[in-house]
Amino acid sequence: MKKLLVANRGEIARRIFRTCREMGIATVAVYSPPDAQSAFVTEADEAVPLRGGTATESYLDIAAIVTAAQRSFADAIHPGYGFLAENAEFARSVLEAGLIWVGPSPEVIETMGSKIDARRLMSAAGLPIVPGADSVAADVAEILGFPLLVKAAAGGGGRGMRRVEDPADLEAAVAGATREASSSFGNGTVYLERLLENARHIEVQILGDRHGSVIHLGERDCSVQRRHQKVIEETPAAGLDPTLRDRILAAGVDAATAVGYTGAGTVEFLVDPAAGAFFFLEMNTRLQVEHPITEAVTGLDLVRCQIEIAEGGAVPSQASITFSGHAVEARLYAEDPAAGHVPSPGFVHRFEIPTVPNIRVDAALDSGGDVPAFYDPLLAKVIAHAATREEAIRLLRRSLQRSRIHGITTNRDQLTSILAHPDFVTGTADTTFLDRNLAETLPVRDPAVDGRHAVVAALAAQATARDRAAVLGSLPSGFRNVPTQPQRRVFSTAGVEIAVDYRFTRDGLELAVDGRELETRLHEARPDRVDIEIDGIRRSYLVDQIDSVFFVDGSDGSSELHDVARFPEPGQDPDDHSLLAPMPGAVVAVHVAIGDDVEIGDPLVTLEAMKMEHTVTATATGRVTAIAAAVGDHVSDGRSLVEIE
Repeated sequence: MKKLLVANRGEIARRIFRTCREMGIATVAVYSPPDAQSAFVTEADEAVPLRGGTATESYLDIAAIVTAAQRSFADAIHPGYGFLAENAEFARSVLEAGLIWVGPSPEVIETMGSKIDARRLMSAAGLPIVPGADSVAADVAEILGFPLLVKAAAGGGGRGMRRVEDPADLEAAVAGATREASSSFGNGTVYLERLLENARHIEVQILGDRHGSVIHLGERDCSVQRRHQKVIEETPAAGLDPTLRDRILAAGVDAATAVGYTGAGTVEFLVDPAAGAFFFLEMNTRLQVEHPITEAVTGLDLVRCQIEIAEGGAVPSQASITFSGHAVEARLYAEDPAAGHVPSPGFVHRFEIPTVPNIRVDAALDSGGDVPAFYDPLLAKVIAHAATREEAIRLLRRSLQRSRIHGITTNRDQLTSILAHPDFVTGTADTTFLDRNLAETLPVRDPAVDGRHAVVAALAAQATARDRAAVLGSLPSGFRNVPTQPQRRVFSTAGVEIAVDYRFTRDGLELAVDGRELETRLHEARPDRVDIEIDGIRRSYLVDQIDSVFFVDGSDGSSELHDVARFPEPGQDPDDHSLLAPMPGAVVAVHVAIGDDVEIGDPLVTLEAMKMEHTVTATATGRVTAIAAAVGDHVSDGRSLVEIE
């Protein structure tokens, strides 16, 4: 293998390129127009644009990707994960073109890539499977019982999956799951599966070669999920009975052996530790997002293993695999947890996560990067590896707390809350953990912190003004020989306005926040850094100012503060009865017509952004008087969609 094309984008493309550089293999990226300036494109040795179809469809165009490999004289293709990673037709086309395919055979992908076929095969091989049915008919669902899941037969990552509690919701759930699966994987087939609540999601990383050898690289606990999308993963699984662990690992190897698996793959199980029972869930015939934690505890590079197996190499012996310490991974998403986890695409002014020893960051972008609305919201994976689980959790949490991410909303604060939650810390979290504890993990604004950060923003703004002053720039803004009224600055954050009054005197600085005087001592104020003591505690803050927005980061947290204009432009507020788009996205369904009567909670419009659907529902009982969006429209954040009288 001399030159490898990665048929994917973002974080996984950068990850694969890194190993290729270490192995002396040239790299080729493919990209859609929205990704033209993305980091993975500029890091590749060569890049080929995909100009056909929509932004998502271009990455699903098999012929275009194979042609790109041939035009760039690549001799191998790695599919990454998502898109075509589990598409047998793609693997077959790559091989028929005379290229090396980094993955299992098309036949294995076809069998295991379809969760329906995989369930049949694993049942025949003697593995216990979760009760389910290929049909999505209402009578079949009644036999299975509720609650149940509608699941995409292809792909993963929580895409094309819906929880159904009430039989009346089945039809809509099937339609939504089908749309999402078609958009994400190019395959809209769905099936039904019994929902096993209070179980743990345990998966086994396996490696198989062309010589018939299959080994495991331990298990991973992926129980902390939202909408069946993994949020935090760790290895080894905390508190898992050793005998049960051995049975699960053996079952993973048996499953891979039964299909003649080659390459890196994952066998997933739902586990009831109390009963000592486990059930085969699915097999992912690709690299997993959470593979870095396995790399951390084994010392192996799984992408290197994939490449070596594709070149005909052998896997190590099971006896040679050793495990060291504990590793935890957090997935950093571009989403707003406080607003129902709606996607948060946009431009990222600063993206910095401290990479101290034993912290690894696999990121899709750098500072100055753009997060398009068309793709998965995963920004980065932050991985901590330490001798003990307690230390790994502490290290990961602190690294997230010290990160600086400016320009978009992320789930960073929710991740730090999860990592400190007693159920997670004690290792007892199951797949319902986040649903049960959602309110406890949502970020809560601390007025005292917001006040301090508003002070910092005001002083940084003052320092900026002095730097720009044409005369007497060394004097602090507002300084007078005769005391006058304090300077006032008003900021808004999280919907709350904060007024900061400050006055420089011969003795120092007088400060008040919302009328409350603070005991302060200013050590230094620069446009990008403020060192200040407030109420007896000295902290140093870093500041970014982008137009009228201030981003403040300190040991007590991070804030985004908007400078409130003293003389705002007159404007018109949106109609109280307008339903606004909560995020930029594409309209995939309109559920009402003009003249329809609706109740609170009735679905109105379904938007898709970052491969996830979000349904806008009625906030009042009334009649639809206007519809401002149609299927296929791309709408901006805050645009009026439906008006209700």
